[in-house]
Amino acid sequence: MVSPRIRGSRQRAVWRALAGISFALLPFLVLAPHSLGVWTLDALERAENYFYDLRVRATMPGGVNPNSRVVIVDIDETSIGIVGRYPWSRRVYANLLDKLFDDYGAEIVAFDVFFPEAEEQSAVRLLDEQVAATTDTAVRARLLAQRQRFAADDRFAESLIARNVVLGFSFKSLLGLAEKASTGELPPALQIEGQALQKIPWLRAAGYIGNLPQLQGNAAAGGFFDTPTTDHDGVVRRTPLLQQYDGKIYESLGLATARLARGGQPLRLAFAQERSGTQRLEYVAVGSTRVPVDRRGIVLTPYRGHVFSFPYIPAHKVLDGTAAHQQLAGKIVLVGTSAAGLNDIRPTPVDAQYVGVETHANLVEGILEDTVLAVPSWARWFDFMQLMVLAALFAFWLPRLSQTATFVVVVLLAVTIAGVNLAAWRRSGVVLPLATPLLYLTTAAVLLINFRFFVERQRKRHLSRVFGQYVPPEIVSELDRTEADVSLEGESRDMSVLFSDVRGFTTLSEGLSPRDLTRLMNEMLTPLTRVIHTQRGTIDKYMGDAIMAFWGAPLADGQHAEHAVQAALGMVQAAAQLRAEFATRGWPPVHIGVGVSSGAMNVGNMGSEFRMAYTVLGDAVNLGSRLESLTKQYGVDIIVSAATSAAVNSVIFRELDLVRVKGKNEPVAIFEPLGLAGDIDAATMRRVEQFTAALREYRRGHFAAAANLWREMLAERAESLIEIYLDRCRGFQQTPPPDSWDGVYVHHTK
Repeated sequence: MVSPRIRGSRQRAVWRALAGISFALLPFLVLAPHSLGVWTLDALERAENYFYDLRVRATMPGGVNPNSRVVIVDIDETSIGIVGRYPWSRRVYANLLDKLFDDYGAEIVAFDVFFPEAEEQSAVRLLDEQVAATTDTAVRARLLAQRQRFAADDRFAESLIARNVVLGFSFKSLLGLAEKASTGELPPALQIEGQALQKIPWLRAAGYIGNLPQLQGNAAAGGFFDTPTTDHDGVVRRTPLLQQYDGKIYESLGLATARLARGGQPLRLAFAQERSGTQRLEYVAVGSTRVPVDRRGIVLTPYRGHVFSFPYIPAHKVLDGTAAHQQLAGKIVLVGTSAAGLNDIRPTPVDAQYVGVETHANLVEGILEDTVLAVPSWARWFDFMQLMVLAALFAFWLPRLSQTATFVVVVLLAVTIAGVNLAAWRRSGVVLPLATPLLYLTTAAVLLINFRFFVERQRKRHLSRVFGQYVPPEIVSELDRTEADVSLEGESRDMSVLFSDVRGFTTLSEGLSPRDLTRLMNEMLTPLTRVIHTQRGTIDKYMGDAIMAFWGAPLADGQHAEHAVQAALGMVQAAAQLRAEFATRGWPPVHIGVGVSSGAMNVGNMGSEFRMAYTVLGDAVNLGSRLESLTKQYGVDIIVSAATSAAVNSVIFRELDLVRVKGKNEPVAIFEPLGLAGDIDAATMRRVEQFTAALREYRRGHFAAAANLWREMLAERAESLIEIYLDRCRGFQQTPPPDSWDGVYVHHTK
């Protein structure tokens, strides 16, 4: 017969196994449909974009490539200031083309600028009117010659003839109410033979802004530069190579430029066979280069570095001929603008502000150098298989490991997944999902670890109930809240201790009835205790009207001295508020003295077999008690030890004396905290400096000089501490101390 204890143990084991399987399956059932494309989780998409951006920044070459075939002629702020207000005359662009091709020997020039409307020139209109009005052949010829000088569009159109120039245009994704669908003229559509173009889910444009027919007709090619694939967060990560308009296919500015650099060869499309039997667009072939695209003809923009990773040449230097010849000879030149006012700045994975023309430069170089990354058709299935393997591990293996081993395995799995992903990226140019497996790891690990914490917490609460008969309630509460490992065994720690006492308590209690005295004590100790708890202190014990508290145990506190001094200041302030409240009830005023000491102390569960207490012992504890007693003799509210004052930077202290207290042979410096550094006014700081100067003279044996300084302070404001020192000075002037006197004052009472 199986004992109830064994049966209960088996039941708990089965319950924990089922819980582990549940925690493994729950995130799998949520993430698997996203992995397979059944539905899309926006949060996961944002996480995937974040990890994609991290990988782009981690793997990009960076820096300006001096050997790059692609350079940018920049219509920057300086060029606009020199050449003139933007938009520039078409004559300027004509001169720019002449310079680039004739003087510098550029190979291709692509414009990230469009020219949809004729340039408005009143001189041309006037000449046209005069030509129409005259019948004189000679005059007409002269007028037409003059018109040719002013016809900027004609001049620009002529500069395009027989040159490798790509003009940019923009497609419209949507049309507004009463918005004109098209402006200008499109370049010839692509002729892609032998392909089932109608089966591809192209991006379809609703309209366009093209170029003047006379300009587009003379250009070698044209390409769109709009970015309809900007992600929901506004970041440009992808660029469409092709778009469809009116049933025809048009290429992007980057693709048109790269294709022209490859001799203008026609494009070829390559398809991959999917499991369903359908074909999926996989590559766009530009000559011998196969550019990986998604099923809609969109690529991941191959950013090579931060903004300005390509050579930038100001347009005005090309126009005035001061640009270096080697920078442009045989180069592919993209003309664009970095001027902030022209609104061609956009966020990208590598920079929040990225020049738009450089996005096209990255695409051109990526196509020519075959560095465009691919998202393979099998990426979703790979992602799904990762989830299945992880779910199996979390269901059947990880629950058997210890908490530490589970954490180590989860970290190793995350590192392995990230390493494989990065290796596929760097070595094969393949982009695989990363957010899904990492999110599964995180979620499943959190569920499993929290379940273990729940079980462990139940065990700790049981221990807390057991410890509750020995440990003060506030320690038990802290143990339950933080679930920290707390030892009740004796140990030595660096801590701070606080003692407070009501001055003249015997006299105070004689004037009150027992009932009123009890009420007074409760209403006094409650706010004082609240101050200690606010500063993370532990109440050791109440001794009648006295309180003993400490910091640094049972939970370690790196700022125990800071918290103890803050508590002392708060208690004095609370006592002042109590005096005002007690006065309304006819109760006597309450004044307290507080002593704080810091140092090594023994802390732990101490006592007898009949009763135990969690408390502190040691010389530093005894010193704290002595310092509280000294507050009455020095006429101050708080005295702290030198070790305490040295550990606190936020409070202004005044050194009171160098004393040898009862029970200690070594002298100790004692200090009074005056308040937070930011709360002390200039007058108080000056008084502290005066007192310190007088104390320095006193310890040198210059009692007359010290007395004079203290009398000046006493004239400003009465203070019992100064009167104490004046009495000492008078005594030492009458009976000088021995030569061996070291400035230490010996206290013979507690």
